[in-house]
Amino acid sequence: MLALAGRGVRSSVVRLPPTVHSSLDHRGYIPALIGIARAKGRAGYAGDGSNRWPAVHTLDAARLLRLAVEAAPAGSRLHAVADEGVPFREIAAAIGRHLGVPAVSIPPEEAEGYFGFLAMFVSLDNPASSALTRELLGWQPAHPGLLDDLGQGHYFQPES
Repeated sequence: MLALAGRGVRSSVVRLPPTVHSSLDHRGYIPALIGIARAKGRAGYAGDGSNRWPAVHTLDAARLLRLAVEAAPAGSRLHAVADEGVPFREIAAAIGRHLGVPAVSIPPEEAEGYFGFLAMFVSLDNPASSALTRELLGWQPAHPGLLDDLGQGHYFQPES
């Protein structure tokens, strides 16, 4: 995509974080983690849980995608990040509070057995910044951050 900028095509790349959250998120990482916690009776985090996950609300990501199409300079690399790095143990704690289960450390050697297909992702420390994106396009996330969004409870309602 970015190579097209050299040929006169206005293109950009928008990097979405692992967690794009809202009441529209039914199949992402957060619903998967909630499903695991429900099934296991505890909300886990790998090791000490200090690893960080960036996040953005769906509507903030959508606004950035629109701005990228309308105004991003050719060859732009944009980051759709509102929360630069939420400690994973805080995500597990929020899930645990809503489910009424404890948040517990999962030893790294047991991560695959607990997290399944998510094991390789849950221990990644992946902070990211959108400072350059905000400066370039004037994008300002306006919707709840991940922990506040989890606090609204919609992730824990039965699907209709």
